[in-house]
Amino acid sequence: MTYRHVPVLLTEVLHYLNVTPGGRYIDGTLGGGGHTNALVGRSAPDGQILSFDLDPQAHVAAKKNIADSTHVTFVQDNFKNIKKNAHVHGFTHSNGILLDLGLSSGQLQDHFRGFSFLAEGRLDMRFGAQTDVTAEAILNTADQQTLYEIFRNFGEERLARPISKNIIEFRRQRPITTPKQLVDIITGVYGKRYHGRSKFNPATKVFQALRIAVNEELENLKQALPDAMSLLVSGGRLAVISYHSLEDRIVKDFFKQESRDCICSSETPVCVCGHHATLRIITKKPVVPTDAEIVENPRARSAKLRVAEKI
Repeated sequence: MTYRHVPVLLTEVLHYLNVTPGGRYIDGTLGGGGHTNALVGRSAPDGQILSFDLDPQAHVAAKKNIADSTHVTFVQDNFKNIKKNAHVHGFTHSNGILLDLGLSSGQLQDHFRGFSFLAEGRLDMRFGAQTDVTAEAILNTADQQTLYEIFRNFGEERLARPISKNIIEFRRQRPITTPKQLVDIITGVYGKRYHGRSKFNPATKVFQALRIAVNEELENLKQALPDAMSLLVSGGRLAVISYHSLEDRIVKDFFKQESRDCICSSETPVCVCGHHATLRIITKKPVVPTDAEIVENPRARSAKLRVAEKI
């Protein structure tokens, strides 16, 4: 399998990060190296890039795709540890940081990792080996209420309750180990309630929810945002590309809070929090892909880019 990942909103990222020659930039999600490669080119001749990815396959692919990797420091770790690694490698005064929260095409196409509902392997869904928790383990050990909460909270799945109930009933007979088994359970629930055709696979939200739960994606994002902002020089920018409402809401709320001098409740007559704004919001509304980019890369259709500048 060839690891592929088309960088989303590439032109917009370079523009809003205001990438300049000689700058120091952090790519929190290396993927196939598309964004990192562009950062290297724009910051040439002496720019430096620190690139993270927990997935070892991403590192192998990126090193082949980046034209000049001599200016890149590769770190195989989750971007939640961005602050620790930035200190180790001398990126505590960075000019820009990018977090692209999307799942790569390479990961989706790897049928042995179970990210896609079209996959043929086991239900793994781990980005890397830093956790023993897999989607298969959750499906076969979690109780019905926990499954419901995962599907509802992380996938915004409206049929979370009957789906979780049917999973419990199915696993009483045999373990759930493959994507096809899970898809069949979900489509069975949908088939009893909806009879029209849909352009989206009914298993999409459940697979998203399991992936988020396995990799603790939302908690990692909440940890990474303030740490990333602390690494920027004054005028440095943080750009985040999200792909669903849960991620986007976290980014939006963080930017909103950190752009205000006071975060006290509206019922508090006098400020007692002592909070001071640390950033200025650059994108009042999220930047989305052009129609041309969506035609070329349909997986970009749900992408939203938000950017803030450190004061």
